[in-house]
Amino acid sequence: MRQLILDLLPESPPSLDNFVPGGNAEVLAAFSGWLAGTPAETAFCLWGEAGSGCSHLLLASGFTYVDALRDPGLLAAPATDQLAVDHVEALDAAGQIALFNAFNRLKSSGGRLLTAAAQPPAHLKLREDLRTRLGSGLICRLQPLTDADKAAALATQARERAMKLPPEAITWLLRHAPRDMRTLSAFVVALDRYTLEHKRAITLPLLRELLAESLPLDL
Repeated sequence: MRQLILDLLPESPPSLDNFVPGGNAEVLAAFSGWLAGTPAETAFCLWGEAGSGCSHLLLASGFTYVDALRDPGLLAAPATDQLAVDHVEALDAAGQIALFNAFNRLKSSGGRLLTAAAQPPAHLKLREDLRTRLGSGLICRLQPLTDADKAAALATQARERAMKLPPEAITWLLRHAPRDMRTLSAFVVALDRYTLEHKRAITLPLLRELLAESLPLDL
């Protein structure tokens, strides 16, 4: 059954369309404008706590994406005019030098550098010249979604799919499932497919059965 449910979980590439802004509507507007070239700043830094959506927006940008947690040396970053570097606070000494050089190259060529971190550039434990450059562009904080934001988003997604997702089911999901919005949205899609295929109504026992087989949950 585990493989069946894993197969049901849909691919849901991050995009601006499936980003749930919550209280971040102004940040999303500024970010979209920057991607469109207004204003023409070289750097844009997003910061916020885990789950606030920074990685989602970096992946949605279409820029060449590098995760400093996986490649702290940034040695694999290709020469590109549009570079997105996630978790910049994790960069080692070599990675910081590489990013410093990338910023200078992008600024001189008219390219763009998008970064994300847990804190604003001025508070990061990076070399001073790199902090200064990252802080010279636009800086926006992403606020995490509240449970009310997530519940409203899940209810909307269910209505759009003509699903009967009871309020108690949404409450259960928020208490027991992974709390990032992308995973929650993927479960809604998988749940819709599963109930249609098996002709079963959405109940708490069904949710427990389905979700426990797909990911370790806090049951």
